[in-house]
Amino acid sequence: MDARTLHDIAAMPDPLERARAASAAMTTLQGQSVELSRIRRSAIIDAQQGGMLQEDIARHLGVSPGRVSQMKKAGTDAPDHKAPVGPAEPRPRVLVQRALPTPPSTRGSKSLYLTEAEQQGLTPERKMLFVGQEPANEHVGLGLRVEPGASVIARRKMFWANGVPVRISTSYFRVDVGENTRLDGEGFVLPTLQAAIEDMGHVFGHAVETLTARPATPYEADLLDIPGEWVVQVLRVSYSTEDVPIHALETICAASRHSFPIGQVTGSDQF
Repeated sequence: MDARTLHDIAAMPDPLERARAASAAMTTLQGQSVELSRIRRSAIIDAQQGGMLQEDIARHLGVSPGRVSQMKKAGTDAPDHKAPVGPAEPRPRVLVQRALPTPPSTRGSKSLYLTEAEQQGLTPERKMLFVGQEPANEHVGLGLRVEPGASVIARRKMFWANGVPVRISTSYFRVDVGENTRLDGEGFVLPTLQAAIEDMGHVFGHAVETLTARPATPYEADLLDIPGEWVVQVLRVSYSTEDVPIHALETICAASRHSFPIGQVTGSDQF
């Protein structure tokens, strides 16, 4: 489990959600520990069958021969590793579109997600999970041009479509940009986040959006109810006309519940 996942769980304001996320992460780690013990035991057996003595294996692993013997026994009394039984009823499948690049009319609306979902005939819901300062992860730090681990302001939200969890979205701001402003206040920023940024004197220059597909962290898998599935991470970093990174929006999308229409810039299409 990475440090960010631990921080996200510890920072959850709702104690019941925090306890549920912690339990899910512990279950995941327990399962990983059992599987890693099996892999290690199998590797030791393979090495011995290849002619290595237990003393040689111990020397390579930096442990005593007795500890190698213990490693060979670890996990042998665990239950057989079987594929999990599927749910009694299939989970609802919802495909939410996430347009790239985002149309300006949608970007400037009250909520990118609410606007997109309503246009697709879905019933959207949203909830604020966290507002406060936290350490920047590597890709957010790179986008905002701060050192990884440096404090940034985070505004984390959860989204549902037709009652199904589909997306976690976090707005990140440099402390020197957003501290002691509406950007670090509790609740949703009204009328829009875009308006609040413009009211502070920032003029939009350009944005860069990057997609990354990866396995969900335990925290993300629990919130989105996607055990063993992948997510699509969309990072949009917006810069002012003075080339200052003002806003980094990280959207974690349940991969099986999203489609991503990608359009060309007007006037630049070629066959």
